[in-house]
Amino acid sequence: AIMLVGANPEYKDAAGHLIGGNNMAAVHLANAVGGNLFLGFISAVAFATILAVVAGLTLAGASAVSHDLYANVFKKGATEREELRVSKITVLILGVIAIILGVLFENQNIAFMVGLAFAIAASCNFPIILLSMYWSKLTTRGAMMGGWLGLITAVVLMILGPTIWVQILGHEKAIFPYEYPALFSISVAFLGIWFFSATDNSAEGARERELFRAQFIRSQTGFGVEQGRAH
Repeated sequence: AIMLVGANPEYKDAAGHLIGGNNMAAVHLANAVGGNLFLGFISAVAFATILAVVAGLTLAGASAVSHDLYANVFKKGATEREELRVSKITVLILGVIAIILGVLFENQNIAFMVGLAFAIAASCNFPIILLSMYWSKLTTRGAMMGGWLGLITAVVLMILGPTIWVQILGHEKAIFPYEYPALFSISVAFLGIWFFSATDNSAEGARERELFRAQFIRSQTGFGVEQGRAH
């Protein structure tokens, strides 16, 4: 790629940068190696992949909001018609948010964006999953509060970091000096889960601690999971 694309002025703009940004390196390389035929093939594969990923994420997000949140948290017993309506509204909202973020992050390297997505997911999900399997004193209150703290910390530090604060928002210097916030946000999530679980003196918290041993044995051995739960 460096020899065929980086040193070829045909793929550079007037400022000497790669046309379309660094994310277009593979597409330009396909053109340099196989001509228009290979360029068309790679472009079609890239388009189909992007379409499949966007469609899958949109459906997953809409299903999570309409079924998991709306029907099981905010309005228990909602009808299928109501769930479908919420799902359609969620698709529109997610589409608008995706378009706005796509415009803002237009020139960012896709590898960096993937890293940010993993950092945010790890800050929220990983501590909860790990402690729910191996820590007997975890409670729902601790998991919720710690997960929210990890998520909010990751998003805030990402905004204050050099990528968004400097490159996108145009400030001279980033408030948070690191590109990836996971090291700090995951630590905040663990601390939040520990603190709010340790200080949870409710009856529900005590019951959840008592049920941990049976859950741990079942998760490690598989005993008692012959049939799926009805929900």
